[in-house]
Amino acid sequence: MTPLRILVTGGSGFIGSALIRQLIATTPHQVLNLDVLTYAAVPGGLDGVVGDGRYAFEKTDIRDGEGVARVVRGFQPDGVIHLAAESHVDRSIDNPPAFIETNIVGTGHLLEACLGYWRGLGESEQKRFRFLHVSTDEVFGSLGAEGRFSETSPYDPRSPYSASKASADHLVRAWHHTYGLPILISNCSNNYGPFQFPEKLIPLIISRAVDGQLLPVYGDGGQVRDWLHVDDHARALLTILQRGRVGESWLVGGFGEKTNLEVVTRVCRILDQLRPDSPHRPHEDLISFVADRPGHDRRYAVASDKLQNELGWQPQHAFETGLEETVVWYLEREAWWREILGRRYRGQRLGLGRESHP
Repeated sequence: MTPLRILVTGGSGFIGSALIRQLIATTPHQVLNLDVLTYAAVPGGLDGVVGDGRYAFEKTDIRDGEGVARVVRGFQPDGVIHLAAESHVDRSIDNPPAFIETNIVGTGHLLEACLGYWRGLGESEQKRFRFLHVSTDEVFGSLGAEGRFSETSPYDPRSPYSASKASADHLVRAWHHTYGLPILISNCSNNYGPFQFPEKLIPLIISRAVDGQLLPVYGDGGQVRDWLHVDDHARALLTILQRGRVGESWLVGGFGEKTNLEVVTRVCRILDQLRPDSPHRPHEDLISFVADRPGHDRRYAVASDKLQNELGWQPQHAFETGLEETVVWYLEREAWWREILGRRYRGQRLGLGRESHP
């Protein structure tokens, strides 16, 4: 494998740190992490690579066009994997401008920086360069009881978050078709695994259940998501970067369709088994149904046939075993998530900031 220079934006976040750990552990590539270190930067996620000579960090805001251009010119990447984004739907309901500025304007800045850099490369370097934009299945809207999203599904975003990511997807495609920038796009399903910020469903339920707090489930809990282990996602991104055809997109799913209530119930039962002396057993008794999120999509499901058949990727984590391993990880690192809950996020409900919603 030829060593490459890979720029990862948002590399201190949940998915970005998993990707960088994998890049350093399994490839000879050099990696530069561009991140502004928002609240969602995961403590300790990159401790294992910080001392490696192939890893470097640049604290830069994706919304700073001049700063981003300076980093791109200075590092001279062979590839860019763009993960920097605001990603929590509930927060997007409370504060849409933050998602517009980071996910849309920030992506525009990065595209401009990469286009200017790419145009100055020699012919062979231009052919090698790739810009991989990491997006979400939420851009396609909500499914009924049957069917799955594919790469040809029409866009139908329903939340400020998914609308901002859809906008970024369109910008990336436009820079390819208009200017020739060699782009790739991935759209993934819900991720889970180690180092996930505890505002997301699985770590939130674990942390609250450990303390005997009520476990909030939106609506009737029947919303269906396709759960993808973060390490499987990272492998998919490397596969797409290395072998994907320029100008195309790939859907990445974990073949783990579950309702939210099923996920919460399973976490409770795993905790019952792992902590038989807990005073909060059975943890299912802590489940509390709360008012649904505004505009809550009912079902997402992803068909990853193209990624499997054309690029040979397969998920390695079944949801049942991956979830149990994830619960164990959080139980063994209680100090890690308690530090976050003590300083950055206290587990409160988000997504109710605009109560004028009908």
